Amino acid sequence: MAHLSTILIPALIFYIIAMGLSQKKDIYASFTKGAKDGMKTVAEIVPTLIGLMIAVGVLRASGFLEFVGRLMGSVISRITPDFPNELISLFIVKLFSASAATGLALDIFKQYGTDSFAGLATSLALASTETVFYTMSVYFMAAKVTKTRWTFAGAMLSTFAGLVASVIIAGIM
Repeated sequence: MAHLSTILIPALIFYIIAMGLSQKKDIYASFTKGAKDGMKTVAEIVPTLIGLMIAVGVLRASGFLEFVGRLMGSVISRITPDFPNELISLFIVKLFSASAATGLALDIFKQYGTDSFAGLATSLALASTETVFYTMSVYFMAAKVTKTRWTFAGAMLSTFAGLVASVIIAGIM
């Protein structure tokens, strides 16, 4: 399986080049046009990315996330007494930034261990959820979508389902 992954990307690149040559396309012009369009998209979404990263940094540095984690954790601890408050902070941060959530995950791994309930729930939650606000802002801005309709509700519902499932599965393991 390890050898398959090292061969797959170069094989895909050669396949694309072969298809372009067989259809007599100007591969280099197509590549540079795609790269140029990609750079335009990056330039358009950079302000949104910077704003999100600053907001998450401020919330984390101010202690607000820990406060919300303790507040919600006190409610959850009545239902599940052994539930770590750090998971609440992780779940909130994951809505905004995957990299910030990864930083919190490393803190959870150091404190509780990777094979603990908190470590397993963290791993499962990071793998089964999406950065809702980041994804919506970046992709909708890049595609110039103005009518989001039920996107936010659907994204939050699926994220909540992923979080609940990750906690249940971690509890079973």
